[in-house]
Amino acid sequence: MKQKKPDTKQTRDPQEVGRQLLLNLLKSSRLYLSSSNYRGLLEFVTRLRNFAPFNAMLLQIQKPGLQWAASENDWLTRFNRSVKDGSRPLLILWPFAPVAFVYDVTDTEGTPLPDDVMYPFLAHGPITPEVFDGFLRRLAKKGIEVIQIDFGSGLAGEIHSLEVGRASAARNEKPAYGIRLNSNHDANAKFATLTHELAHLYLGHLGPDLYLRIPTRARPSKLHRELEAESASYIVCKRSGVESSSAKYLSGYLDSHPMIDDVDVHAVLRAAGQIEALLDLACHTSFGDIPINYPLF
Repeated sequence: MKQKKPDTKQTRDPQEVGRQLLLNLLKSSRLYLSSSNYRGLLEFVTRLRNFAPFNAMLLQIQKPGLQWAASENDWLTRFNRSVKDGSRPLLILWPFAPVAFVYDVTDTEGTPLPDDVMYPFLAHGPITPEVFDGFLRRLAKKGIEVIQIDFGSGLAGEIHSLEVGRASAARNEKPAYGIRLNSNHDANAKFATLTHELAHLYLGHLGPDLYLRIPTRARPSKLHRELEAESASYIVCKRSGVESSSAKYLSGYLDSHPMIDDVDVHAVLRAAGQIEALLDLACHTSFGDIPINYPLF
């Protein structure tokens, strides 16, 4: 009897399988369909900077109200604190292993935490022109060209696929994208615009890209594209100590929409993590062996 070949579509992309599992969890639990819960998630993710946005969400699901978490290794080596006997670990996803364990600060004892941990935004200053120029050099290496143009005050920027790069994006070769920014804005405003346009890219609003690990997605409406991009930009900006107009936009939208049902929470958090890694902003907890400085799921 001829054996039926396994369905490779389900096993070809483990990240897509994980994404679907998470989406099913979120859909069945209806965790983030209300605007208030979604707002709470964004605020939590921006505060817990030592975890990728996706893992921060997993921690919020497991323990709402968590103040600060870290691996047992980090608690001991960075903060001189030890995990209490019988403490219940929290799970995050981790490369090269299914999961890893971390612990809430309330499950540890030892030296008091410094202010820049409990109040993380006190430790971050504005984006300087020199730092911003460094971001542009990093983007150029990935095939993303940024041009600064003398726009009017009403236009901040936009992103588009360059004709030469459209075919390469599908062939897993370095793509070619163009971002135009208003040269009249200061470095912090440019950074906020840059993260917004990169969010459109990494959210798949311009289409999939194998080289940049951007999956195929059903195209959401323009309204939801902007909501997703503003959400991802807000996460990156606030975790970097930059106040942006995304906060005002999100507040206005969420105040007027008690329920949200078409926002892909996984895609938003994944895009924010990818942007942080792209700009070398990622800062993740350590387990003593593998330094991690790239997006986690």
